Amino acid sequence: MLLDLIPDQEFFRDTTAKFLEDQVPARLLQQMAATIPDGWEASYWRRGAELGWTSLLVGEEAGGGSVSGQGLVDLCIIAHEFGRHAAPGPLLPANVVAAALSDSGTHPEVLAELLAGTAIAAWCGSLGGGGEAVDIRADGADLVLTGVSRPVETAGQASYLLVAGSTEGGVTQVLVPAGAPGLTVAPLRTADYSRHYAAVTLADVRVPAGALVGVAGQAAPDVERQRQLALVIACAETVGAMQAGFDMTLAWAFNRYSFGRPLASYQALKHRFADMKTWLEASHAITDAAAAAVAQRSGQAGELARAAKAYVGQYGPELMQDCVQLHGGIGLTREHDLHLYLRRVITNAMLYGTPADHRLRIADFVEQREELS
Repeated sequence: MLLDLIPDQEFFRDTTAKFLEDQVPARLLQQMAATIPDGWEASYWRRGAELGWTSLLVGEEAGGGSVSGQGLVDLCIIAHEFGRHAAPGPLLPANVVAAALSDSGTHPEVLAELLAGTAIAAWCGSLGGGGEAVDIRADGADLVLTGVSRPVETAGQASYLLVAGSTEGGVTQVLVPAGAPGLTVAPLRTADYSRHYAAVTLADVRVPAGALVGVAGQAAPDVERQRQLALVIACAETVGAMQAGFDMTLAWAFNRYSFGRPLASYQALKHRFADMKTWLEASHAITDAAAAAVAQRSGQAGELARAAKAYVGQYGPELMQDCVQLHGGIGLTREHDLHLYLRRVITNAMLYGTPADHRLRIADFVEQREELS
């Protein structure tokens, strides 16, 4: 993040960075992924919630709040640190679902659990954007859900799933308990060691009408808002991982000597570092701009969020691949930490739509503006 931070934000960032360095250092991430089924200890996430990770998009009247009054900007600062440390934990889905419950004013008891870190929520809001559609129909006093959503982060660890689906009147959102009959969660294999994804199948899952989040058939703007939040948080996390990879590679190039000279002194490598630095700074800038627009609910929020995801999704993997190459053979080994950041960046690039998907959506925005002009 290139934003000028106030002292409270700097303290918040530094506190999170120190906590992550102490609790999930890079040398332990692979070991944790192999030995802890969820990828993190329950106490780790509860302590993170105590630091304020889960409350930033929730109004003060519901027990939330942020250090600066700009909740999404503060959350992106934390997401950046998550990327810099390749940290585990359901930061994105927990906050997107908390924001949805806070905005709708529904399920305050579930929201309280999310804020305390005693429960985890998964967000199934793709509506076909990388997954399959979910249909929701009324049956007496109940709602019946059928369909598939994937990939869903932390679905296997979640106590609740926020599911968006199509109804006759439009888009509807429902909060489904993890143990509901007919709900199946199948783990998916991904490149990222420290996060877990799954395919969620709903086979005539029946929930009471009280499980609604918001108004039935009128949730399309809410889902779009959640998607914008997810895109911005994912971009901030990716940029943090890019920054870590770049810093690591630059230090290596100055410390590694070839024919009596540092690698960084060779002209060909200087050009590659210049390109990488350009991509990195642009990724910072466009993510900051998108975060500000989404936080202010600007009319350009949807377009900027997708522009950020398209740019960061393209150049993040390119930058990290260059970092691996510039490290030489050691960059290809699991013993080196670099692959942890590469895994985070390439996984994020595919989540919530590919760069090509978002460029098509940006083209739609441009066409709409031309039609109105």
